[in-house]
Amino acid sequence: MEVIQPHPNLPVKSAKAEPDMTSKDDPRAHEPSFDNMDERLAPPPPETGFDIVLDRALSRRGVMCGALRFGLGSFLLGTAGLLRPTLALEGRFGFAPVAASSSDALRVPEGFEARVLLAWGDPVLPGGEPFDAATRGTAASQARAMGDNCDGMEIFQRGGRTVLAVNNEYINRAVLWGNRPESRPEGADDIEKGMMAHGVTLVEIAPGAEGWRIVAESPLNRRITPRTPMRLSGPAAGDALLRTSADPDGIASLGTWNNCGSGRTPWGTLLTCEENFNGYFSPSDPATADDPALRRYGIGARNYGYGWAEIEPRFDPSREPNEPNRAGYVVEIDPFDPASLPVKRTALGRFKHENAEVVLAADGHVVVYMGDDERGEFLYRFVSAGVFVPEGEPVRLLDEGRLAVAVFEDDGTGTWLDLTPEATGMSAAQIAVHTRIAASRLGATTMDRPEWVAAHPHRAEVYVALTNNRERGVAPNAGGDAQPVNGPNPRAENRYGQILRWRPHGGDHAAARFEWDLYALAGNPAVHADARAGSPNIDAANMFNAPDGLRFDRFGRLWIQTDGNDSNAGDFAGMGNNQMLVGDPLTGEIRRFLTGPVGCEVTGLAFAPDGRTLFVGIQHPGPEGASRWPDGGEGPPRAAVAAVRRIDGSVIG
Repeated sequence: MEVIQPHPNLPVKSAKAEPDMTSKDDPRAHEPSFDNMDERLAPPPPETGFDIVLDRALSRRGVMCGALRFGLGSFLLGTAGLLRPTLALEGRFGFAPVAASSSDALRVPEGFEARVLLAWGDPVLPGGEPFDAATRGTAASQARAMGDNCDGMEIFQRGGRTVLAVNNEYINRAVLWGNRPESRPEGADDIEKGMMAHGVTLVEIAPGAEGWRIVAESPLNRRITPRTPMRLSGPAAGDALLRTSADPDGIASLGTWNNCGSGRTPWGTLLTCEENFNGYFSPSDPATADDPALRRYGIGARNYGYGWAEIEPRFDPSREPNEPNRAGYVVEIDPFDPASLPVKRTALGRFKHENAEVVLAADGHVVVYMGDDERGEFLYRFVSAGVFVPEGEPVRLLDEGRLAVAVFEDDGTGTWLDLTPEATGMSAAQIAVHTRIAASRLGATTMDRPEWVAAHPHRAEVYVALTNNRERGVAPNAGGDAQPVNGPNPRAENRYGQILRWRPHGGDHAAARFEWDLYALAGNPAVHADARAGSPNIDAANMFNAPDGLRFDRFGRLWIQTDGNDSNAGDFAGMGNNQMLVGDPLTGEIRRFLTGPVGCEVTGLAFAPDGRTLFVGIQHPGPEGASRWPDGGEGPPRAAVAAVRRIDGSVIG
């Protein structure tokens, strides 16, 4: 096994065969999740019909294992080797599994090596300064440097050049402002520094003697920040809901932030997805927070502590009530034209987007699958009105079409319900802006936090990570929709998560009907003997919790990344730090490929064009003191993109 060493350019050493499995206590606990912060700042509505919901959950517990077997039925029938994972062909994976670990290191299999390509604070634009561990930089230096907390990433090639695009979701406040006595911003420059650490980083990369490297001073290197001018398109563009004092026409937005997952279009552009945009707004008048439309998206009387309204009034909904309506979209960016304006595609809906998985239907229509990452929210699909023509221009393909929401039946079937004015009683612009409300009106199935969606490269089959949901069977979602235990969400107070898959009717991604089953139920068979043990393809050697990132490689293997509880104790004993695994949809086998450093989330995945390097994101390592990854020594922990390759140079994926 190989372990990554301090960044940059230090030699790789072999890790100990036995991982450090010490349990973690409070000093290792990082900041609360966005869901937890939302509940603190904007509490959900009172539990409606709580006794009914609880009684239903309890009444199902006796048959929960039956529901579990049903959900896994077609999966088990086609996986003869599922209960004998050791008999799977070694060549299907090409690596020996990595043991769970709680050490502060990035661990990869024997025969592999990993090096940091780009870390928070590394300069990427002309005039950039080397990262200063003492000051953690200034607003000016951060605007020219890699942003914080990397997430979704994509690689693009055109004209012999390669661009890596990386989302910078949010900031580690205690780390970015860790040079301050209270780890809080002191003045406008500190607040602006935090703002400039959000958005997207695009860099040109090229192969070198030690692997891929950043092309310094490349004209393609670019930072997209919360201040980057953008264009609004689609059914909501120009509507009164998007008009502000700075943009009375409602067609010109400013910036993107909390960019989570990503996607790519058939015509070679990046889709970056705005997720937890709500926590950046703070109304000066507390009464503003009583607006039901704001509450539905988690906008309360306070923010996450970033302080943006202190330096830019647009983040005060009391002064600019429509500004929140201009965030929460999928943004399209041309990675090879730094002068181009990013475009917010309102036709894809407004919610807490995780990623945007784009496929082509058999007849050429563009299909985009998207999850809304919050407890009890929904799974969406967009089908373009026009068809993609490879040699043509993608005119309005992401502006005109049908946005739909999923309804799952316990019999293993499901339906996409179109969010139309006739069905919802809302205008097209209202549907685009208040998508959650429209979906609730149609009775969509509340899900256990839909994260990344991934489509199989060789057949019409789609997977989604449902990461966890402690409110399942207990309380309604933020809109008051019940969250009963059901087929796709079969466990009350779901702490481990599951991976759901569906097959569109007739193999047509544009079809209204589909069939579904569960590919894997995460769990802990070392602690539990009931449904919390997980599905049969989960054992003590590969167990995990909170599946998050998903991506297929060219061979049809499913790469699974986690963002869960890394306490390594209690219900999570033996799981260690967050990790990345590989699943074989043909056999059901799942193997652990990589474990991250202390406190991190493993998120974002892209393969080099030749398939010989895997780029993976390590988000929020830490907290400071518990982790010094990747620099080691006295440097603070830094989110980073690592490049993983085989030592012999052969293909990974």
